[in-house]
Amino acid sequence: MTPFCQPQGCERVKRTFDFLASAAALVILLPLMAGIAVLIWLNLGRPILFRQLRPGMKGVPFGIIKFRTMRIDPAAGSGIDSDGMRLTRLGKLLRATSLDELPELWNVLRGDMSLVGPRPLLMQYLDRYTSEQARRHAVRPGLTGWAQINGRNSLSWERKFELDVWYVENQTFWLDLKILFMTVWRVIRPTGITAEGAPTMPEFMGSPPEAAPQPGMLSRDSGGER
Repeated sequence: MTPFCQPQGCERVKRTFDFLASAAALVILLPLMAGIAVLIWLNLGRPILFRQLRPGMKGVPFGIIKFRTMRIDPAAGSGIDSDGMRLTRLGKLLRATSLDELPELWNVLRGDMSLVGPRPLLMQYLDRYTSEQARRHAVRPGLTGWAQINGRNSLSWERKFELDVWYVENQTFWLDLKILFMTVWRVIRPTGITAEGAPTMPEFMGSPPEAAPQPGMLSRDSGGER
């Protein structure tokens, strides 16, 4: 028996759970989100929200919504160094606690995202994936995911994508619940927030041939934990 969740009924259960849970979370967390918005307004000014196109299921773009964590500096160059200079103390705190991700509950409510799935990355990465890595887009991107609870940004890009594909092949409702509970623990005791020696994750430029995972590299009964 395979745990891969293919039937339409399984997808309906997942989508119904996403809708109800995100709606409830938005209502419960509204005071907290309002407080964070005020803090961002006082520290960074407007805009309070960060919006960006990200690839969703099958690579279809959608507008992700997050709390802004960086200063807007048109004169700054691109890259890790400039990100480190623009990232504020408040922004570091929001990222460490994953509170900057709370507005994405609206994306989950709309159906752009799921509570659990591979994280939505950048549009320019779509042309850089191997065919195996691109399978991470077979499902809706998630607010949290298997890679997030198994190392997050301390992992290499290749290892992240291996874990994403493992999730696509093994997703079940019970696995989603496990990931959600483990995510709460990771928020309480955060690890892997940034890549080693960098304030943010370096840009993914494509996998070298020797590092790219081969189809079937991860067995369906592998847990992805090391």
